[in-house]
Amino acid sequence: METTNFFNQIAQMGITGDLQLTISKGIANNFIVSIILLNEQCGDNAKQLIPPLNLRGTAEELDEGFFQQITAPLQTASGLMVNMEAFMKQLEEAKKQSAMEKEKGEKEKKEQEAKDKKFKEGMAKADELEKEGKFRDAWMKVPEMTEFPEKADEIRKRKSELSDKFSSTGLFATEQPNV
Repeated sequence: METTNFFNQIAQMGITGDLQLTISKGIANNFIVSIILLNEQCGDNAKQLIPPLNLRGTAEELDEGFFQQITAPLQTASGLMVNMEAFMKQLEEAKKQSAMEKEKGEKEKKEQEAKDKKFKEGMAKADELEKEGKFRDAWMKVPEMTEFPEKADEIRKRKSELSDKFSSTGLFATEQPNV
């Protein structure tokens, strides 16, 4: 029995997927060979647009040039489908990352809003106490620079304004100045 090495040559092509081969008898001792590569792992429907490779010729012509004619197109189709699947996976990962980034951004926004609210409440309480003439208490209610470093100048200015209103005995005096 003669060895054809047919399957060894298929294996050497290094294609990914299922190779479907249809051989039909044509007219005048010719054959029609239709080859299509299917890759079920590829989730992109564009793979359906890849047409089958069709060869026509006598048995001798097909024996001589079959693998020369099919190797490059099948390797190209295989690579395309593998790349399409990789693209689909990366696209899905990008969607997940986008959702995660959006969620992270929303969380950071909420945290910043809570921090801003705390700052405004502290400043409002200080304003209220200042109106009541309780400058020391107002000074104590001004938020700390360590908690709000981005507002350090505003905090420093506000504390300075309040400390200027203290009586001459200083920060720990018990008398309220006459305003």
